Amino acid sequence: MLERPENMRDRSKMSDDPFSDILRLANARSVLSGGFTAGGSWAIRVPAPENIKFFALVKGGCQLRIDGEGAPVRVEEGDVVFISAQRSFVLSSDPRAIPKDGTRVFATSTTRFPKLGEGEDFFLLGGHVRIDAASSGLLEELLPSLMHVRAASPQATMLNWLIDRLVHEHETNLSGVSLASELLVQLMLVQTLRAHLATASTLPAGWLRAMGDQRIAPALRLMHREPGHPWRLEELAKASAMSRTNFAVHFKSVAGVSPLAYLTAWRMRLAQRGLRDEDASIAELARSLGYTSESAFSNAFKRVTGRAPKHYRSAAKAARPSG
Repeated sequence: MLERPENMRDRSKMSDDPFSDILRLANARSVLSGGFTAGGSWAIRVPAPENIKFFALVKGGCQLRIDGEGAPVRVEEGDVVFISAQRSFVLSSDPRAIPKDGTRVFATSTTRFPKLGEGEDFFLLGGHVRIDAASSGLLEELLPSLMHVRAASPQATMLNWLIDRLVHEHETNLSGVSLASELLVQLMLVQTLRAHLATASTLPAGWLRAMGDQRIAPALRLMHREPGHPWRLEELAKASAMSRTNFAVHFKSVAGVSPLAYLTAWRMRLAQRGLRDEDASIAELARSLGYTSESAFSNAFKRVTGRAPKHYRSAAKAARPSG
């Protein structure tokens, strides 16, 4: 739904939760699409996904090998895996087994959960995360190629409960099962990201590591809550209880960019959404994001995105589905 221009100022103020802001901006929606059972010796190749793939191992264990990622990873019962790398991968009970084509397996199956091999000592639930095409780059920058939360890890307690509830929903098939499953899987994404953030000190510099750093969290909250405010480095450093120099150095070490470069990048993400989804004029959008003139905003937008705001808006409207 389009917002009226007079609401633009209120809309530019987001929340005190930068991580939720990013997920909302990307419009990330988790969808449970199915799974399979297996037994004995088996292997299945999943083609390179267009979306982020995920699976929860309900029963048994297997090897996961992502093309180009080196050694295979062992996945055990209760583990949750998210794969954002757009590369084919193989799940197998035995690395020597010849993989079946996953596309054919699911296309020719008469059930939602096809069976591989002999027996039923393995059960996997899987799906994908849908992201608005215009915002897909945001999560691609944020997420690693593989997130693997092991059932034995301290962060897995909630994930184990969510997996149990998903299985219960599909076994009972009560009214509302689709919506309940969607909400449970969405929580799985959030909980997996939380678990990954718990290892923030070992992550490379970037958005994800910044989200898990408690020292710069107060500054991030300010920038996300009021992106249109003319924030100065001194204000942000004070909010984080650091000197100006220490704050600038630490922020760049975890975020990969300076504080004010982060603020500009965030403003431009909001600007892209505004140009795509809202009817406010470019001048109104510029003011809501802290720019004193339309030309200053246009120059910043073109510098970051490579296109002028009016050209970006025209292209976005042309790409919208008709009807």
